[in-house]
Amino acid sequence: MTYVVVENCIKCKYMDCVEVCPVDCFYEGENMLVIQPDECIDCGVCEPECPAEAIKPDTEPGLEKWLALNAEMASSWPNITVSRDSPADAKEFDGKPDKLEKYFSSEPGEGD
Repeated sequence: MTYVVVENCIKCKYMDCVEVCPVDCFYEGENMLVIQPDECIDCGVCEPECPAEAIKPDTEPGLEKWLALNAEMASSWPNITVSRDSPADAKEFDGKPDKLEKYFSSEPGEGD
């Protein structure tokens, strides 16, 4: 099992999760974070830290595409271990549907 960042992180990109991760397995894209599944130790400390509830265990049904996206993006995005402010409009995007199709960017973020 691993934890997976899902659609609601897109354009919210709260970073409360990165500082609690004991193995630094978060990677930063332009408008979302992902978890490197091979680095995640399944401790679960990140899940309750996410205000957007965008971190799920991969045992939940229907997360296969998100597991693949997390693995793919973590291979090219920079590692992030230090929390920064979320985007100013994050609350406006929390809970919006179809964010993958409308807003996802494969561009890397800043990282540490």
